[in-house]
Amino acid sequence: MLGEPALADAVSVAAAPEPAPRQPGTAPGRVSVRDDDRVAGTEVGEGSGPPRSDFVRSLDRGLAVIRAFGPEHQLLTLSDVARRTGLTRAASRRFLLTLAELGYVHFDGRYFGLRPRVLELGYAYLSTLGLPEVAAPHMEELVASVHESSSIAVLDDDDIVYVVRVPTKRIMTVAIAVGTRFPAYATSMGRVLLAGLPPDALEQYLQEVVIEPLTSYTVADAGTLRSVLEEVATAGYALVDQELEEGLRSLSVPIVDATGSAAAAINVSVHATRADPDTLRAEILPQLLACAAKISADLRAQGVSVSLLGARRRPPAEPGRPEH
Repeated sequence: MLGEPALADAVSVAAAPEPAPRQPGTAPGRVSVRDDDRVAGTEVGEGSGPPRSDFVRSLDRGLAVIRAFGPEHQLLTLSDVARRTGLTRAASRRFLLTLAELGYVHFDGRYFGLRPRVLELGYAYLSTLGLPEVAAPHMEELVASVHESSSIAVLDDDDIVYVVRVPTKRIMTVAIAVGTRFPAYATSMGRVLLAGLPPDALEQYLQEVVIEPLTSYTVADAGTLRSVLEEVATAGYALVDQELEEGLRSLSVPIVDATGSAAAAINVSVHATRADPDTLRAEILPQLLACAAKISADLRAQGVSVSLLGARRRPPAEPGRPEH
């Protein structure tokens, strides 16, 4: 492993501009970050308005550097990180060196990558959740019965985040892991959770959401999504047919925690060739509802509350005014 001085020297050499490889058909990624050092003229990320006086910019930038890595960006050069975060290469270099010194990033002389220690950050959340331990036995029974994969997700701003997953035993399955994020509007679990939001929070979401056509089936606009969510709230479940990915259908119902809130959602996902929507409703939905009821009952019995852990972020309180 390179020592800190050698690492710093190596990063300086690697800082020379190089062409950024991009997978065909993918748009250049950008991690939202507030940064005074942003290159002039670079597009400002979401939420880049004036921060509160108690907002720590350096922490925001450091987390943005970590978020620059992902399944399609496992190894990045210094310039790649700068490009994906909107930071200058000098600022990116400082944060990468710090993360390397702390053991969260490795460097091979050209490419940076995350180290297993990053998992500690996510485990801190999962260890306080309580949901995986309660839900897993019931989900395993469900998966064994329907022979399809099942997951649980919570709402985090405009995305859902997978917190529990029990895959079915097939040679080929959808590559989804705990921590995977998808836009809420295009997923059945997202729609269940959006339909359970308080009216003002749902209205804010519908006013702000940017809907992208992920497939030819994706809901077209916020007005159509509003109607869909009203149907979901009435029916008590959501069925998404190939809106997130062509060939994938998903059925979801809410999980109610000890506070009585729909704090999470559970789904069963299938390939479109294995079950049509009517089959999902007739054969899978009753078992999914029963599984969700068992998980909800156990959460209430054990006093587990998930509601405050997965939610849309509220606007910050005005300075000097307490948050309730």
